[in-house]
Amino acid sequence: MNPILKRAAIAAIASTSIALSAASAKADEFINVLTGGTSGVYYPLGVALSKIYGEKIEGARTQVQATKASVENLNLLQQGRGEIAFALGDSVKLAWEGNTEAGFKGPLDKLRGIAAIYPNYIQIMASKESGIKTVTDFKGKSLSVGAPKSGTELNARAILAAAGMSYDDLGKTEYLPFAESVELMKNRQLDATLQSAGLGVSSFKDLATSVDVQMVAIPEEIATKLGAPYVAATVPAGTYQGQDSDVQTVAVVNFLVTHSEVSDETAYQMTKQLFENLPALQAAHSAAAQIRIEEALKGMPVPLHPGAERFYKEKGLL
Repeated sequence: MNPILKRAAIAAIASTSIALSAASAKADEFINVLTGGTSGVYYPLGVALSKIYGEKIEGARTQVQATKASVENLNLLQQGRGEIAFALGDSVKLAWEGNTEAGFKGPLDKLRGIAAIYPNYIQIMASKESGIKTVTDFKGKSLSVGAPKSGTELNARAILAAAGMSYDDLGKTEYLPFAESVELMKNRQLDATLQSAGLGVSSFKDLATSVDVQMVAIPEEIATKLGAPYVAATVPAGTYQGQDSDVQTVAVVNFLVTHSEVSDETAYQMTKQLFENLPALQAAHSAAAQIRIEEALKGMPVPLHPGAERFYKEKGLL
């Protein structure tokens, strides 16, 4: 063969090989699912979602990351260090606005919406001996408000403010994740813990079977004062051992969020597989029973990802 033609053929083969290699790399779609603490609701749902994506999205490699939840998750998405995350609606709103007090250095402009999922109930459990029955009983008492600048902690601040209080009114403020807060209560080193989670959160189930506790009411007027994205809600009787009656509280919707650099096809598949595999999510945690496609776009604080938008258009929701 002519040396020039030979070199051209080798170059063509090399070029094809590189192209195939690139295509192969592209086919391997990495999806990191950002969740929360392992004793909350985000984590088991994230594990189930990761399994669904790994099995149903062609070429997808998935990973589940335990985090401090909403605020950390949103900051990680902005940095491109995750593909989909669970987050509370008020945290998503504050992230989009760039609220520095909430833990955001500036507007997180890469955030894009996938779906509104289930509501988080702001649940407060106090030891019976503390005498705490409603939010206004917290003056001089010790309370764990969640990890610093987590979605739960932002909820705690907002609720106390709506009740005309602040952390300064508490006897002691602990900034601890769910499991650590429960351990302190078991050891009688803490009067109460506030946790923002789906109903039946494992940390509270554990606590209610270990010591004498009572659910703390958050009156409806506080929900009214807070306004959107908070709504008045009820923790039904029997949700936790020893809870004999309904307890008033407030709720805020959770969202699944992605970022603008995730491909349209991946975002489309993440949205589609979420709604086509709800029974698997419900098996992972009962909170998923409240995920409904009809509610998926309600109150979305950030623009939808074009891939998710395509799915909702196919379903006639847009």
